[in-house]
Amino acid sequence: MNPLQQLIRDRMAERGWSYADVARRGGIPRSTVHHLATAKNLRRPPHRATLEGLAEGLTVPVGVVHAAAASAAGLATWQESAADPELKLLVAALTRLDATDRRHVLALVQSMLSVDRSN
Repeated sequence: MNPLQQLIRDRMAERGWSYADVARRGGIPRSTVHHLATAKNLRRPPHRATLEGLAEGLTVPVGVVHAAAASAAGLATWQESAADPELKLLVAALTRLDATDRRHVLALVQSMLSVDRSN
């Protein structure tokens, strides 16, 4: 399974979404989502608008989708950080919160970091 297939299938499984759900959320055809999720190898990465729609449909940062698509097409990419995809999703989600909610998240994280977990 190529990285783009894995990304699509993992997000769909995590959220309980169908191809149609992802397509509707991203404003792209269902057949496109299905093709990208099932095509063994891509001859070239999909168009930018398709990748942006897929990112929107999967609720992941567009850079994650771009990297997965490039890899699926056999292209090498350079990434500044090979951070955990869940971390990238968390950071991207924080930008959608208002200032009050971000302060709540910060307080929660600080509280969790202060707990002694050695026991």
